[in-house]
Amino acid sequence: MIPLSFEFYPPKTDEQRTQLDRSAERLKVHAPEYVSCTFGAGGSTLSYTPETVRRLHQRHGFDAAPHLSCVGGTREEIRKLLALYRGIGCRRLVALRGDLPSGMGRPGDLRYAADLVAFIRAETGSHFHIEVACYPETHPQADDALTDLRHFKAKIDAGADSAITQYFYNADAYFQFVDDARAAGVEVPIVPGVMPISNFSQLRRFSEACGAEIPRWVVKRMQGYGDDSGAIREFAADLVARLCRRLIDGGAPALHFYALNLARPSQAVLARLD
Repeated sequence: MIPLSFEFYPPKTDEQRTQLDRSAERLKVHAPEYVSCTFGAGGSTLSYTPETVRRLHQRHGFDAAPHLSCVGGTREEIRKLLALYRGIGCRRLVALRGDLPSGMGRPGDLRYAADLVAFIRAETGSHFHIEVACYPETHPQADDALTDLRHFKAKIDAGADSAITQYFYNADAYFQFVDDARAAGVEVPIVPGVMPISNFSQLRRFSEACGAEIPRWVVKRMQGYGDDSGAIREFAADLVARLCRRLIDGGAPALHFYALNLARPSQAVLARLD
């Protein structure tokens, strides 16, 4: 089976922590290579990320990779986080620029993800395997696709080991992006990010914000199901499983599932792949 990884977000309440533990136990049977933990939209849950990473590592036995953002933070603050994650036992990080939290006036000492990658390398050498983000359908703030590709290559040149894509539902976008990256001299693994569909209305809103395109025919099919939640779940799982199968057959090195602290949508897809 192709290597798998799952992404969680930091819970804030006891109920959310119970949900995280339940999902982690269910997804553990798929023997993920690692799991990652976000810092929340706009850095809003940054203080919960180390706690969650420790929980995933110590309680569930995962190789846990925290997301690390450079927005709003000083070099000293980032240096302390790196020391904290080393102390927990982390050997992998996801280095991102991130978005400024609402009301924050300054970007921090490091402006771009490439700067953060270079800083991590300077501070910790080869201790961490560094993942970075990339965007097959182009970052929503990029001027154009070629400029976005140059920014991606800068992160690799700064010392990143591999990349995880933004989710997409058009496999051709991924394959074209990989071809373009290889032509630009990027040789690291480019792992497709997979978003199982659990709440389609929520997915549409999020996709509009992050620049991920949902094909028109998928939207129309979902609308046709109306309130038939069972039909929606079956169609969604079939759709994402077909996407994953094509990615695997096309040579994707691994699959990274945006689990959103839910196990069942990812498991439904993986059951179809098995």
